[in-house]
Amino acid sequence: MSSISTLSGSRVNRRGFLSGALGLAALGATGALSACGSGAGATSAAGGSLKEFTYLSYLPMETLSVAPELLADAGGYFEKQGLKVTFQTTKGSPQALQTLISGVAPLTRVGAIDLITAAVDGQPLVNVGSIVRGSSIRTLYSMDTPLTKPEDFLGKTIGVPSEGGTSDKSLSLMLHKAGFDPNDVKRQVVGLGPGTFELVKRGDISGYMVSIDQSIIVSQQFAGEAGVFDAGDGVRADSQIYTATTDGLEQHGEDITKYLAAIREATQAIVDDESLDGVIETLRSKYSFASLDSDEVARESLTQSRALWTAKGTQPLLTTVPEYWTEGYDELVDAGMVEAGADPAQWMDNGYLAAG
Repeated sequence: MSSISTLSGSRVNRRGFLSGALGLAALGATGALSACGSGAGATSAAGGSLKEFTYLSYLPMETLSVAPELLADAGGYFEKQGLKVTFQTTKGSPQALQTLISGVAPLTRVGAIDLITAAVDGQPLVNVGSIVRGSSIRTLYSMDTPLTKPEDFLGKTIGVPSEGGTSDKSLSLMLHKAGFDPNDVKRQVVGLGPGTFELVKRGDISGYMVSIDQSIIVSQQFAGEAGVFDAGDGVRADSQIYTATTDGLEQHGEDITKYLAAIREATQAIVDDESLDGVIETLRSKYSFASLDSDEVARESLTQSRALWTAKGTQPLLTTVPEYWTEGYDELVDAGMVEAGADPAQWMDNGYLAAG
């Protein structure tokens, strides 16, 4: 089974990536992010040895937001590509990028907002595949004080998983594109468990941002009390992409291509399984957590997710549409989140996607 571990960490700003990365490189030298499990003796079904590969996840692995990874593991798609993958979780996207830049691991998935923001500041990052096209973040609120449109957020306090992380930035961009000042919405770092909704009921916060499956769980637990705001796909930069560094691509390009091939095959399997019965059975053969263990939550979460993976059936899996990528950069420039004058095409490369 793939190993799952967690790094502790703190908030970093955009210009603090390299200094933080140096410390994380030292961690890597002592084996803090080394692959676990059966080790160098692992073999594929065909009898060949498996190549160790560490993937950085800014999300905990106990969520269907990372269903492509989980199915690629449980369904043998990584093994088919000759990889033995270790999932290494971090404390949000800022630390995932720190760790990636340090060279400890070759690949992560973050928001397009995160990559573009860091790349403008000179970080050597490359988008090698788009997995989520549209917002996969949901804002939970109380039906007593609904948040059904951007203007409802004004003057409110919204809970976010981390300050300066993907959710925080996505909220700012959504507000700006709707014509509002993001500073008119306060942020509070909160936990992501279902119990956080009690803070909303007490009025401590007006809502908080969670993954799709967590929003479904809370909606069921607090039926009639909890509402869900979906920002939709109106913001191009509110997408999630697989990210590598230029050095990482030089050193691990072949393995990154294999990893992405496994992800694409696993994602296609989820798209093709209309009932999702086979997918859920395969996932449960290796994993168990709240949203997966519930038939209703698992089906609804995967249904919403596959619409995002395919842009509602309009885009090929993982391929980044150059025009959309440029539009995402332009949105961030217009919002004052990055400087103008850069060429976003230099930060994306579809060449690591195997034909298929």
